[in-house]
Amino acid sequence: MSEELRISREKVAPDSALRLEGGPYGVCLVRIGDEFYALCDRCSHANVALSEGEVYADDLAIECWKHGSTFSVTDGHPQCLPATKAVPTYRVRIDGDDVVVTVK
Repeated sequence: MSEELRISREKVAPDSALRLEGGPYGVCLVRIGDEFYALCDRCSHANVALSEGEVYADDLAIECWKHGSTFSVTDGHPQCLPATKAVPTYRVRIDGDDVVVTVK
């Protein structure tokens, strides 16, 4: 069963992340420029929210604030240690002025 989460685009500042309630661990919605990405809001190394980490727009990545692992916002794969496992990513689409995330 899938779940759709919806938020107005204007509520997500460029080059930032925020948490959406949904899915098993929440969703980290990242905006880089005019593009949106969604991934599980739980670091695969430690049980902390990725949405609280820093967004690296040039690298299309988000950093886990606790241990410094960065994850690709496009595919969820870790880009450095200590994390070694990818986090799930979710489908994002634009519907008018809204961003819609589909969590499966």
